[in-house]
Amino acid sequence: MAKSIERYLRFMPVTKPGRLCERHWSPPADVYRTRDGWLVKVDLAGVSPDELNITIEGPMLVIEGTRRDTSCSETISYHQVEISYSRFEKTLRFPCPIEGARIESDYQDGLLLLRLRSPQECEE
Repeated sequence: MAKSIERYLRFMPVTKPGRLCERHWSPPADVYRTRDGWLVKVDLAGVSPDELNITIEGPMLVIEGTRRDTSCSETISYHQVEISYSRFEKTLRFPCPIEGARIESDYQDGLLLLRLRSPQECEE
């Protein structure tokens, strides 16, 4: 049981230290182990691919960007607002280093698909 809890905790989001006034949202993500690496799916509806920054730091994958609300103007007043429009950050911790992994990305229907192809073996 302890191993399954450790495995779960490894995939918990990690936050970077920052100023308290910064409000970032964190998109949901799915992570899958594949034969040759990892598959990561991130729900980024309404985010332009040009607004994305993807980095690898040791065992962590960091996805940052901004979702902008382009339909609002000064003549609109809101009735209900549930969608976050601002900077976002998603940090995923893997059970082994992923530095040097080749990243293949695809963005379709609001989902960012990242394939991290890594020759390193990873013991979970």
